[in-house]
Amino acid sequence: MSAAPTELHAIAAEELAGEPEHRRDLFGLRLDRWWEDLHAGLTAVYPADAVPALERRLVRTAARAYRERDPELRRLDVQRTLDPAWFHDEHMLGYAAYAERFAGDLAGIKGRISYLSELGVTYLHLMPLLQPRDGDSDGGYAVADYRTVRPDLGTTEDLRGLAAELRRAGISLVVDLVLNHVAAEHEWAVKARNGDQKYRDYFYVYPDRIGPDAYEQTLPEVFPDFAPGSFSFDEQLGGWVWTTFNTWQWDVNWSNPDVFAEYADIILFLANLGVEVLRLDAIAFVWKRLGTNCQNQPEVHAITQALRAVARIACPAVLFKAEAIVAPQDLVHYLGQGAHHGKVSDIAYHNSLMVQVWSMLATRDVRLAAHALRAIPPVPASATWVTYVRCHDDIGWAIDAADAAAVGLSGFDHQRFLSDWYSGVYPGSPARGLVFQENPDTGDRRISGTAASLLGLEHALDTAQRTGRTEEIDLVVGRLYVAYAIAMGWGGIPVLWMGDELGLTNDVDWAGEPGHSDDNRWAHRPRMNWSLANQRRDPATLVGRIYASVRHLAQVRASLPHLESTVAAEVLEDPLTGRSDPGVLPVLRRHPLGPLLELFNVTEQWKPFPGARLAELGLVGGVDALSGATIHPGPDGNVWLHPYGVLWITSTS
Repeated sequence: MSAAPTELHAIAAEELAGEPEHRRDLFGLRLDRWWEDLHAGLTAVYPADAVPALERRLVRTAARAYRERDPELRRLDVQRTLDPAWFHDEHMLGYAAYAERFAGDLAGIKGRISYLSELGVTYLHLMPLLQPRDGDSDGGYAVADYRTVRPDLGTTEDLRGLAAELRRAGISLVVDLVLNHVAAEHEWAVKARNGDQKYRDYFYVYPDRIGPDAYEQTLPEVFPDFAPGSFSFDEQLGGWVWTTFNTWQWDVNWSNPDVFAEYADIILFLANLGVEVLRLDAIAFVWKRLGTNCQNQPEVHAITQALRAVARIACPAVLFKAEAIVAPQDLVHYLGQGAHHGKVSDIAYHNSLMVQVWSMLATRDVRLAAHALRAIPPVPASATWVTYVRCHDDIGWAIDAADAAAVGLSGFDHQRFLSDWYSGVYPGSPARGLVFQENPDTGDRRISGTAASLLGLEHALDTAQRTGRTEEIDLVVGRLYVAYAIAMGWGGIPVLWMGDELGLTNDVDWAGEPGHSDDNRWAHRPRMNWSLANQRRDPATLVGRIYASVRHLAQVRASLPHLESTVAAEVLEDPLTGRSDPGVLPVLRRHPLGPLLELFNVTEQWKPFPGARLAELGLVGGVDALSGATIHPGPDGNVWLHPYGVLWITSTS
């Protein structure tokens, strides 16, 4: 660690002149600790002659935020500095929801903290709640003001108060920060349209189609149905502006140092409201390079490193979570590889695990998943995954062609199968998903739907009503159980999507709300059904069965130190070797307390796992943490798992 330049310490001293000596000293120590990361990140992106002025500006901003930070948050900074692996803990359990659809507004969220605590939630992601543009706003991701809360949800002070209440209940607040674009109504865009050159330079603006046409040779379309192309002409601006997602979402120009400084200030503002985790939305898109798809460029990671360094200097309790839904080979870079090892986002979505869970459940076969998951490089011990079954977004089938080929599949054909299966058009599929953004040129089809609907709950209920047979319902409950058992057993921070704990199905009226009719993702964003939630403690109800199974998984997870995420999950073996049944996913965690072997049966059949493998691991006579049963191979030498059965086996020694 080398000390930051004297001039930066002088700027900090000027900003902190009224602070006690120990506070000034602490800021200086943090500045020295994170200076190298900040400097290296900035110099990898910006011209050398622009960096010193930007660093001075950032240190002044960080010192001001440090000075203004609430005493309770200052104490949290110290706690998190003393325990930097706090978010790796086995007690971590996330919950994600739209505030208005879960509880009406921020005040309503306060009234539901007890519900979250009952589930064991320690991490609450409230979907976009900052002021969006009027009308269609891409679910709130077209932000018009980063410093104002949506009026229908409350005020900025309400958000500060909610964050404090959650913190006292042991729940960290997670909020979205959209990095790639702003709404066309944002102050920066308005000033750009009004002729202010400073703010025009905040965006990519072209006087004709020469530049846009060159870029679009290699740019994919994110929303080909309702927002084709990546550039839009603005009459008042007098040019073509880059709009990756929608005409009213303007991509910001991160090659401009002023843009970096603006976002650093916004991060510190949100941190001082009590936000503990910032979900960096659309982070993969922030750097543009001609001749590429303008995703996952190296500068993305340098920018993240520098932003994280600024946050560490001012408010080290804050974590970054990368929303990078990208191919498996690109995914690990968001947690830090090479020069950025352990210096970028603290958390990233394990999109590959999510996709492979759905693939396993459709095929009743773990071979592709095992191969693909074994191929993902290890992540830094300081970072971890968010594991999940569903989220607010559609599911895109990020199946690597090489992984598919390795197990004898065509990647394209398998993606097509998954879209057919989960949209319910494949013969025998019980799923009730909706096709989202079909691209006839590429054959790409993504899928919308709640977890319960994709797993066939409506079909099962219809069958039970028609025939009186409930076996299909039992299978859906089993599929949901094994899916969440994988998410909770992998390590990291497992996150429940609102309503999955109750088995909520698709909102049949999703298209009826203003601005929703062109976006069927609203089908899997139903409003919370609190009358159903009130049945959650009744084991005689379907809701009670599902809720009890999810809560049980969370409680057992919290009791197992083996599941803290500094210990990596590894697929025990590739079932291609024939050493285990292709219907069972074996996951091993080698903890200092002893091994934890997790077995997941992804089929509706009884499936074996070789007792010899159990013996090799010293787990014969071990205990299944989920049931309390002692595990011994049967007369045939195998351990048998019931349909959609799960075993979490630990040693008793």
